[in-house]
Amino acid sequence: MTERIDKITQEKKGGNPYQPLFFAIVLILGIYIGTNFGNETVFTHSSSIDDNPNKLVNVINKIDEMYVDSIQKKQLIDKAINSVLEELDPHSYYISAEELASVQEPLEGNFEGIGVEFMIQKDTLMVVSPIEGGPSERAGIRPGDRIVSVDDEDIAGVGLTNDKVMKLLKGEKGTEVRLGVQRRGADEVKEYAIKRDRIPIFSVVASLMVGEDVGYLKLTRFAKNSYEEFMLAMEELSRDGAKRLIFDLRGNGGGYLHTAIPMIEEFLDNDQLIVYTEGKSQPRQNYYSRRKGKYHDMKVVVLINQGSASASEILAGALQDQDRSITVGRRSFGKGLVQEEIGLPDLSALRLTVARYYTPTGRSIQKPYGEGVDYDNDYNERYESGELLSSDSIAVVDTLMYTTPAGRIVYGGGGIMPDVFVPIDTVGASYYLSDISYNGVLRQFGFDYTDSHREEFASYENVNDFITNYTVTNAMLEQLYTHAEEEGVRRDQRGIDESEEVIKIRVMAHMAKNLFDDESYYRVILEDDNVFARAMNVVTNYDDYVIVEGELTAEVAQ
Repeated sequence: MTERIDKITQEKKGGNPYQPLFFAIVLILGIYIGTNFGNETVFTHSSSIDDNPNKLVNVINKIDEMYVDSIQKKQLIDKAINSVLEELDPHSYYISAEELASVQEPLEGNFEGIGVEFMIQKDTLMVVSPIEGGPSERAGIRPGDRIVSVDDEDIAGVGLTNDKVMKLLKGEKGTEVRLGVQRRGADEVKEYAIKRDRIPIFSVVASLMVGEDVGYLKLTRFAKNSYEEFMLAMEELSRDGAKRLIFDLRGNGGGYLHTAIPMIEEFLDNDQLIVYTEGKSQPRQNYYSRRKGKYHDMKVVVLINQGSASASEILAGALQDQDRSITVGRRSFGKGLVQEEIGLPDLSALRLTVARYYTPTGRSIQKPYGEGVDYDNDYNERYESGELLSSDSIAVVDTLMYTTPAGRIVYGGGGIMPDVFVPIDTVGASYYLSDISYNGVLRQFGFDYTDSHREEFASYENVNDFITNYTVTNAMLEQLYTHAEEEGVRRDQRGIDESEEVIKIRVMAHMAKNLFDDESYYRVILEDDNVFARAMNVVTNYDDYVIVEGELTAEVAQ
């Protein structure tokens, strides 16, 4: 059984010219989930529900045959299936054949194309960086190059979109694409013939030493190749002297269970329970560590927040329940439902919830859902309740209290509760900072500035040299604020005053990414990260944390 944990955003309901028909079809599906799609079974039919296994197909065919207007049969069926699944739980969903490949790519760990990270600036395709080891890097494509034509088609101009770029550049491995590239400082357009290849999508985005014996590793997803990436990063950190680890799972929405389990094993002894699953039609299945892990004695701090979900929660919960880590941050998302992917004859797929995940102590990871619960508004509700600002505002249920082998008290009820709570950082926050961040202004400015001053930055040997010796000037910030206005973000002096120090760090982070590599971005960002700062305190004083009356405390000044 393949368990899929990530959830794509489901299609929002909108206006539909066939809405009365649609509701009728949904009603039929709601009463009867058992039918055929063409000549192939889509859902398991139970004769006790209805004696006519072709009821839905017959209704759709009659509508197609007799309805006053033309209809799109496939569209109606797809929408009806989605609506039924929405009635079950927040994580069962239908994926059309057209969407399936793009949904699977991040978890498969690769795609086929030319291997560039790009951005569209003023209707021009800009190369942010070629992917290391990919065909574009091998061909000599550089950061800052402008791709002005693809296979002799001029692509610079009004109407260039991400979708169009992806369609032009992605393609089957081994196929060739011709690029016309304009390089800063050069008048002529240079031609490149690039053979598409399999391009990796990396899950470990940062792996670096942050102290004399402290390593830091950030994982963004649990994809097909994530375990191999994780082990390579851990081996390098170990060679550099890491005996303690800060494992950052903040914002990690999950992925494959079979990727998470071997990672967890590396921190456990042999035959320790990792997680178990159970559902109405799925008997309990236990997952145990099969050997003593390579890092079974490493001191581990796991970082989580409200964006850590699914496989992230399985890892954090397993290490917490087995007393193998100290968890720092905020309560995780609470996604503990197991999806099984069911392929359909038209190459679409159904991801159906078949069981729930439970941590070794028996905690259900899944948070409440259903009638009366605004599942999609979870973040705002946490903020309004004060949960993101104070651990005292986290609602715990005494009947869902569990005890780890060392006597630590942990709570169920949805998500993983951190051992050390760190409130969301509101220092330096402003609507202005949010606007220039989410609108891509900071990212674009960092790219533009480094791109136009590359000779100036050539003297910096590495990111540490850059962090130590470079200063974002007030003149640069004025350029940024002007650029933001040009991009439609109104200047807000109060917001600027509140956020200026944070803005400087964000600008430097984007500059470091473009000058060096993705990891350098995180190296700069950690300089102003309150959760990371607390994690450094915890991991440095790891041996001083003890269990006192069921709670994890530290005999050090906090």
